[in-house]
Amino acid sequence: MKLSRKSDYALRALVTLTMRQREGGPPTPVRELAKINDIPRRFLEMIMLELKAAGWVTSVAGRIGGFHLAVPPEQLTMGQVVRLFDGTLAPLPCVSMTHYEVCSQESHCRFRRVLLDIRNYTARRMDQATLRAVVDSLPVAREEVFAAGFHGGDGI
Repeated sequence: MKLSRKSDYALRALVTLTMRQREGGPPTPVRELAKINDIPRRFLEMIMLELKAAGWVTSVAGRIGGFHLAVPPEQLTMGQVVRLFDGTLAPLPCVSMTHYEVCSQESHCRFRRVLLDIRNYTARRMDQATLRAVVDSLPVAREEVFAAGFHGGDGI
C-alpha cells in the first residue's frame, strides 16, 4: 500500500490541528498549516475543503480565522482519512471489499492469501490509529526504518 499525496497531506494537517487543539490555540490559517507541514498551499486548500465536507474540520473566516477539528481526535482514524482520499486500503482489487474486481486467477492464486492478510492487518491497524493516538506516539527514528532485519529487502 502506498498513500497518495492527498492522504499524506491531509494526515499532516489533521495531526497539526490535533496538536493545536491540545494547546488550546486559535484556529490555524491554511497558509500556516501549509508552511508547517511543507505542503503546497493551493493543494492544501482543496484538501481542507474535502475535510470540511466530510465534517472533520470547521473553518473560521476572517483575519484571525483558520481551521479547527470538528470532531474529537479520539473519533477520527487514519483509516477513515485514507479511505476518503484513496478509496481503499487493499493492495489489489481482488482483495478489496469496496473496490472488488474479479480476477481470473482467484480460484488458484496462492499469494492472494498473503495480500488479504496484509489488507486485514493494515485496515485493523489504521482503524485503531486515532488522531489522538498518533499525536501521543513518538516520531519514528531513522534507525527504525533501517532496522537490521530488513536489509536486503529491495523495495521496502
